[in-house]
Amino acid sequence: MRKLVGRILKIGTLLTTWGLIGTVLIQIICRFTPIPTPSWTEEASRICFIYAISFAAGLAMKNDFFVHLDMFYERMPARLQKLLAKTIPMITFLLFAVMGIYSIEFILLGLTERSPSMGLNMGLAFLSMFVMSVSIGYYLGLRIIRNFKRQGR
Repeated sequence: MRKLVGRILKIGTLLTTWGLIGTVLIQIICRFTPIPTPSWTEEASRICFIYAISFAAGLAMKNDFFVHLDMFYERMPARLQKLLAKTIPMITFLLFAVMGIYSIEFILLGLTERSPSMGLNMGLAFLSMFVMSVSIGYYLGLRIIRNFKRQGR
């Protein structure tokens, strides 16, 4: 299951990043040639960027690539470091669980709206928040389980 989730996030990140690069290249080429810039490229690049971040956020959590304040953390007593190492993932998990729940409401609200230039259902754009919260929550859940298994040893 872990490999499947990781593979889906990697493929999603790559496809949306390439989509972003492609739409921006179209915009650049059109600005320096007499070809008119298609109106949909701005919106498409924005959606690709949002999804690239959403997919990559889970991978960043998996590989522990988020910013840490090690300067402060290293100066704390060992007991406090252990406590923080256990509580911060749980608090963050709760934050993204709440975000995931409320993102469903956004998706449902967006189902009745269309984007201006592409005519895409806005529920699709809001789905990115759910993807990000679920992927980050998945890897945080694995970290929490791993932390408690280490505690049992």
